[in-house]
Amino acid sequence: MKTAILTVGDEVLAGDTPNTNATWLAEQITAHGSTVARILTLPDDRQLIVETVDDWNDRFDAVVITGGLGGTHDDVTVDALADVFDRELVVDPAVREDVLETAAAYRDANPDLVAEHDLDLDLNAWASLPEGARAIINPEGLCPGCVLGTVYAFPGAPAEMQALFETVAHEFDGDVTSRTLYTPQPEGSMVDVLAGVREKFDVQVGSYPDTGGLNRLKVSGEDGNAVKRAVEWLEIRVTVDRVV
Repeated sequence: MKTAILTVGDEVLAGDTPNTNATWLAEQITAHGSTVARILTLPDDRQLIVETVDDWNDRFDAVVITGGLGGTHDDVTVDALADVFDRELVVDPAVREDVLETAAAYRDANPDLVAEHDLDLDLNAWASLPEGARAIINPEGLCPGCVLGTVYAFPGAPAEMQALFETVAHEFDGDVTSRTLYTPQPEGSMVDVLAGVREKFDVQVGSYPDTGGLNRLKVSGEDGNAVKRAVEWLEIRVTVDRVV
């Protein structure tokens, strides 16, 4: 299963907000045995999002979007998804009820702040999703996520995105397994060995510099036995500190 991750937000591109969502999602998707084939960040530009999702929807098994959901002026991701799938935006009664309850709980917990700023939310704007989308109720915040075909959309707030992804994480279960070897050897000293393991076994091997004086060799593949044999082969030919 090849997945593409799209993060949306002017603040991410400006460097105002670190893109921790993409890193977290990539780790989770990989841990579930799927492959992350693409990561991209776009501004809050409805047409750019439409063009990208439309292209990726044909090229990847799943597309995960985070950011740009909600009822503020720069939240255009849901509108873009409606455009991609040629759907109208509709309000699901259950989603609206959840948004209403979340907003009421916030008002009860912050009466002075609400009174000072006259917070009056457009509940329909926050609860609108493309017609036919599978809604994912947000246990951590106001805005729901949704699934439309093989496109998954989550809010950009990390705690909310993580909570919503965990409800559908099993849908990213795949056959890819990985083992990581930690070694003090310089990368340049392992060129021939890494070429040999790729030639001998049906696996992918990545070599990455790490902190603490140890480099990482990550062995991945859809055949768990091939990964196991490749790791054992490397352990004989590389100085290994530990394998995880």
